[in-house]
Amino acid sequence: MLTTAPTTLHTWASYFSGTEIPVLATTADALTALAASQDEVTAGQLAPLVLADPMMTVKLLAHVAQRRPARALTGSETVPQAILMMGVQPFFAAFGTQPTIESTLASWPGALQGVHDVLARSHRAALIALAFAVHRKDPDAEIIHEAALMHDFVEALLWCHAPLLALAVKRLRADDPTIGSALAQRRVLNIELCDLEQALLQAWRLPELLVRITNDRRAGDPQARTVLLALRIARHSGAGWDNPALAQDYRAAGELLGLSVDAVRDKVMRLEEPEPA
Repeated sequence: MLTTAPTTLHTWASYFSGTEIPVLATTADALTALAASQDEVTAGQLAPLVLADPMMTVKLLAHVAQRRPARALTGSETVPQAILMMGVQPFFAAFGTQPTIESTLASWPGALQGVHDVLARSHRAALIALAFAVHRKDPDAEIIHEAALMHDFVEALLWCHAPLLALAVKRLRADDPTIGSALAQRRVLNIELCDLEQALLQAWRLPELLVRITNDRRAGDPQARTVLLALRIARHSGAGWDNPALAQDYRAAGELLGLSVDAVRDKVMRLEEPEPA
């Protein structure tokens, strides 16, 4: 595991591009169970399983993108497209026994909780981003959902492969709540995780649209802003719905969606309501 922060973005990207992406134990177990009868498995069964795990989502899209012919102008931008492009049996051949987050962090309970917190936040952000995209009648709503789902995968990888550094970032923010996540990352890691994410997505040759709308530096792009605001709301609401930072998030989302602050709040809160039995 990495215990000392590299000093450059290039070194960080080189390190993480060569590390394994572990998946949730539930994902690994489900894949093993389905592999026994893979001749009967359909792409429609695999897609929800992959999308239930942000790490498996990134892993699949990166795998397919890196094997895309260089002459291809675009690639599979969604999980269902990627599985259809691969085929079911090649999918199982590529993703046999998977390393799991739980086994990787068996001796690091604090880091394991950190990963689970990131993945739970990612799912909430994806739901919010989808709701915003549907409201905007964005034709790429499905891709926006996936972009929000996978956006924080680098933070999850940091917990898996550099738990001491991830804990140091968390501790710095806990000691001084006025320090934002970007500044805390620069102080401990010498980089911002959003830049490492972009470096990895480009190195793995993910489709341009996915790379663009996961880029925090493109906040003027309506699709990228949809993802960014969904992530901010998911992050800030994790500290409670009375977090003062949410007021600014709702105002910004209202400007994007053409809604009042109260309407945005209601839209987000409805996503938290349990589905009727």
